[in-house]
Amino acid sequence: MKKSLLCAVTLTVATLIPGFAWAHHGDAGRYNEETVTLKGTVVQLVMVNPHALIVFDVNETLLDLQALDGHFERAFRTGGVREEWFKQVVQSALLTTILDAYSDFGAVGAAALEMTAAAHDVLLTEDNRKAILGAMRELPPHPEVPGALRRLQDAGRRLCALTNSTQAVAEAQLEHAGLTRYFERILSADTVRRLKPHAAVYHMAARASGVEPAALRLVAVHSWDVAGALRAGCAAAFVARQGMVPDPLFEQPDIVGADLAVVAEGILARDGPGKPIRQS
Repeated sequence: MKKSLLCAVTLTVATLIPGFAWAHHGDAGRYNEETVTLKGTVVQLVMVNPHALIVFDVNETLLDLQALDGHFERAFRTGGVREEWFKQVVQSALLTTILDAYSDFGAVGAAALEMTAAAHDVLLTEDNRKAILGAMRELPPHPEVPGALRRLQDAGRRLCALTNSTQAVAEAQLEHAGLTRYFERILSADTVRRLKPHAAVYHMAARASGVEPAALRLVAVHSWDVAGALRAGCAAAFVARQGMVPDPLFEQPDIVGADLAVVAEGILARDGPGKPIRQS
């Protein structure tokens, strides 16, 4: 009986002392090990996963932008421009965060397309613009994504999507890709008029889902997204698709995998199943 009581009290203290439960990512150096003894009657013990909510980036993490290549090749008469355009999208999105000059992600994408066309001395037609930007709503998932999401869902994990795209675009994207069924929420950074990696976006996702930031684990393919989540007090897992690597300048994610299937198995191995175990 004493052993069970000590276990219950220890877990309760971990949830009551700010920072205690998540010192392993972000603030570990600020806490000292010490024994806390409490006396009282334990009426209920609830053990839940410390990262109760898994939040997924959408573009490139779940959805494959290679589907845009044909549209870019028709407009620019050369290959490789889609990658160049999306790098400009990311750069412009980061600039809106740094300068606190918000534009929604659709506007950022359209402006980046004009910049890319000017750099290539290409005069885009209205049909070119509509084909490229409209196809963002019709991207397919990477092949392993549905199975990986199903694996996590079947293990009882809470799953949400969190994207820089506007709400309407995000919902259209995930519906077209057949992924909506896996998510309890589809969340857009547009809600807080900030773009990832601003901390307000990750905090909004935690708040909307009824958890603290420390209980949120972001899954993303972009190093800047992972760095932003970790900086905001969340955990993160990195999907190391071809050409993607974590940024060594920032805190590192504790899970890295070559695709989402590998990352999903890593999450279940490290964090365990999501269903709570209750003892009364």
